Amino acid sequence: MSQVIQWYPGHMAKAKREAIEKMGLVDVVLELVDARIPESSRNPIIPEIIKQKPSIIVLNKSDMADAKLTSEWIEFYRQQGKTAVAIDALHNKGIKPLQRKINDLMAPYFEEQKKKGIKPRAIRLMILGIPNVGKSTLINRFVGKNQAIVGNKPGVTKAQRWLKINKEFELLDTPGILWPKFEDPETGKKLAITGAIKDSILHIDEITLSLLDYLRQAPQTLYLTKYNLSQDEIEELTTVDLLLLITKKIGLKDNYEEASQRIIQDFRNNSLGRITLDRPDVSEEFE
Repeated sequence: MSQVIQWYPGHMAKAKREAIEKMGLVDVVLELVDARIPESSRNPIIPEIIKQKPSIIVLNKSDMADAKLTSEWIEFYRQQGKTAVAIDALHNKGIKPLQRKINDLMAPYFEEQKKKGIKPRAIRLMILGIPNVGKSTLINRFVGKNQAIVGNKPGVTKAQRWLKINKEFELLDTPGILWPKFEDPETGKKLAITGAIKDSILHIDEITLSLLDYLRQAPQTLYLTKYNLSQDEIEELTTVDLLLLITKKIGLKDNYEEASQRIIQDFRNNSLGRITLDRPDVSEEFE
């Protein structure tokens, strides 16, 4: 699967324009990514949208990712001068530390405002991210049951919708979803494996063969037990032969398409263990 995968819907331009237009209304941008594929799930146009605006890279679904590699990714981003935090929005984990990071990021600004005699106000947030990274779940965790629409502010059009989060934060009802744009086939494979792009974009058996290649390199081996495989089989068989063997071992004879579907779903359901497909290029200093 070496072809370039073209996946860039027309409404992407509109979503980008809306995000840029609203950027002046917020203090901090939360760039939401999938902790299993932190770089592959970053839309390359988001830095262009954010520019110099304070931002935090939020690695969601961290419960499904390799914990060691998640720590390495956080360090990787730190070395690049970026703030990154790992969360598990579905199970409401890491939300408080994320909120503390937001406060830390804005502390110098509010200190300057205080010196000018300006009282502190709620921090205004925007969440950006590609599909299937858990944006709606994070918004629900942030807003909780006490959702409130804040009144219009000076210079803000009536169409703007602000959600109040306690007394500390206000979340701007975010613009349209920023679909991924990618030219690297490896990025496309990883997005397909995690379900960030439609399964119909690629053949399911191609997606599964790519996943099996990644599983061979994974430090944990829960998938061996799941499919009753031996280490020798993993090392000696080609990826295609490995798919054929798993198909037989799970009782599907030669129904490779159904087997491929099951393997992908096992990964997406976290049945194969905590696996990160992206690996950071960590500096020697961190090693």
